[in-house]
Amino acid sequence: MLNYIWGFMILIGILYGSISGNIAAVGNAILDSAKEAVTLCITMIGIMALWTGIMEIARDSGMIEAATKRIIPLIRGLFPEIPPKHKAWEYISLNIIANILGLGWAATPAGLKAMEQLQEINVEQCKIKYKNAWEEKSRIASNAMCTFLVLNISSLQLIPVNIIAYRSQYGSVNPAAVVAPAILATGISTLAAVLYCIIKNRRV
Repeated sequence: MLNYIWGFMILIGILYGSISGNIAAVGNAILDSAKEAVTLCITMIGIMALWTGIMEIARDSGMIEAATKRIIPLIRGLFPEIPPKHKAWEYISLNIIANILGLGWAATPAGLKAMEQLQEINVEQCKIKYKNAWEEKSRIASNAMCTFLVLNISSLQLIPVNIIAYRSQYGSVNPAAVVAPAILATGISTLAAVLYCIIKNRRV
């Protein structure tokens, strides 16, 4: 659907430029936008490489493991279905840490791995609970999967790296000025997500 919307907007822009005699300006805008897109991509690749490297150093130095041990007690009550030493905890923690740092693209792989682990738990629990109907029931997302998805979407961010990079790229005088509003907005959204998950889990 979005492809049709963008295609329609581009077509309207070209037609209006042709009718109003500004087709040259439209062509220049297209070239300038293409140049900006490439420049922005190169900038973001550099930032991604930097933070990915920092995350790897943090993992090898044991910082990620230490952070994971501190995060798990805070979120354990939201995931009662997950066994204490299950692999899912590591991926959930990595996802939360990446989101807190504003690294949405780094959070995605950990989030996918977490969902895989949660689905394995879901299948095992369905086999015990539903026996002959476990295959059909296991296709339905578990409470833990839904809770993790809601937390991932709400995503508390202390350092919105991507937004800071975008603001810097487009000449903002103070790119980091967005930090405090981002913490406030994402803090409220995360609190709302936690309360929602607690209420829904109690009703199920």
